[in-house]
Amino acid sequence: MGRHRITPHARADAEGAGDYDEDLITRLYREFGGPLFGHALKLTDYDRQWAEDVVQETLVRAWRHAPKLDREPGLLRAWLFTVARRIVIDGHRSRRARPEEVDLTRLAVVPVRDDSDRTLSAIVVGEALRHLTQEHREAIMETYLRGRTVKEAAKVLGVPPGTVKSRVYYALRALRQALQERDPT
Repeated sequence: MGRHRITPHARADAEGAGDYDEDLITRLYREFGGPLFGHALKLTDYDRQWAEDVVQETLVRAWRHAPKLDREPGLLRAWLFTVARRIVIDGHRSRRARPEEVDLTRLAVVPVRDDSDRTLSAIVVGEALRHLTQEHREAIMETYLRGRTVKEAAKVLGVPPGTVKSRVYYALRALRQALQERDPT
């Protein structure tokens, strides 16, 4: 790497007195573009498009500040990397300051909670429960629907725990059979 010297012509252009100095941008890009892009890529969490924008904006700022660029390559590189870092920081700040953009195309496929299957299942089970004997239905209601233990259900129903177990067993068997008859699949 040779010493970077910005010509008086380039300084005049950067100050607005002349045309755009393509040579300045070309030299900066050729010498620092790769490392600058790698640096910007890390700063943007590997968002390639944003990193490319950061490199472009950094080079534009370098062109605007051409009179300040009469420095050693190491110092010029540090200046470019600092400018890139500040551009990314500004980008993060502006993204936090405004509401997040919503991709409307994804909204068309957003799953909406639908309890219709659950409701339908409850209706079918309710119908099947009605076909049980009262004793079997009460045993299921106390143990499964009210969440009581066999001992608690026995106390509520006024029967021994073994009777509750037996009623639940036969009730579940009858329910399974009734549900299978309703669903031929």
